Amino acid sequence: MTAIPEAAVAVTGAASGIGRALAIELAARGADLALADRDEAGLREVAAEIATGSARTGSSRKVSLHRVDIGESEAVTAFAREAIAAHPALNILINNAGVSLLGLFHEIDQAQMEWLLNINFWGAVHATRGFLPHLASQPASHIVNVSSIFGIVAPPGQTAYAAAKFAVRGFSEALRHELQMAKSPVRLSVVHPGGIKTNIVRNSRTGSGIADNERRVQSIERFDVIAKTSAKDAALRIIKGIEKNEPRILIGGDARFMDILQRFRPATYWNVMAKRIEKMSKRGKSA
Repeated sequence: MTAIPEAAVAVTGAASGIGRALAIELAARGADLALADRDEAGLREVAAEIATGSARTGSSRKVSLHRVDIGESEAVTAFAREAIAAHPALNILINNAGVSLLGLFHEIDQAQMEWLLNINFWGAVHATRGFLPHLASQPASHIVNVSSIFGIVAPPGQTAYAAAKFAVRGFSEALRHELQMAKSPVRLSVVHPGGIKTNIVRNSRTGSGIADNERRVQSIERFDVIAKTSAKDAALRIIKGIEKNEPRILIGGDARFMDILQRFRPATYWNVMAKRIEKMSKRGKSA
């Protein structure tokens, strides 16, 4: 088990959403932090909030900020090197950074699909490769790879995102088995959040084959209706999973429902989910 108060944690995608909530909650529990994101202003805001919290409690956290494009392998390798130099006792890596892309397969081009995969999948792989030798040298350490419920079910309009998140799941599970086989001190959890109240859909890119903005508006409206879990609650669930060394962390009642549904109806689950989402969307519009 990895004790959070004794930890130094690297978090990618730390300027907003789940990553931001993780940084704040981990700092409140006594962890030092290496925070990475492309959004430098967002990182500074998170660091300022952590400093304010530390001043209220009389504690002091070491926080290093790293501007990183997770889609660039060399930048991720440099981040690992710099984060370890800043925090020699670093023992937790949370691969959280992610982006989304709106469009059916024929509406997104190859460059857009590769852009998403470079961040959502290869970013986690490159960070894991960069940090793993150091993590393996610690008495107890942990890797957390954030997949998605769309790493368990695959809805229409999410070919790129589901491909990346299924890949994160497969990579994580295989690597966890390798670490167990080697009796490594490194533990690994893969996270499957359901609908989390963040800006990931609002910040999504639109497929090059989509001519109007109406689909984007509808997608945001639908997401706002079905996303029930706050980023803070998601962060708390992840931290609990780290402390309990849970190999698989499902977040939200929707994620738990879809996980069970997929097991019982592996080839036809989306027939059920499409009707459920349509009902929820209608209810949300009439509320």
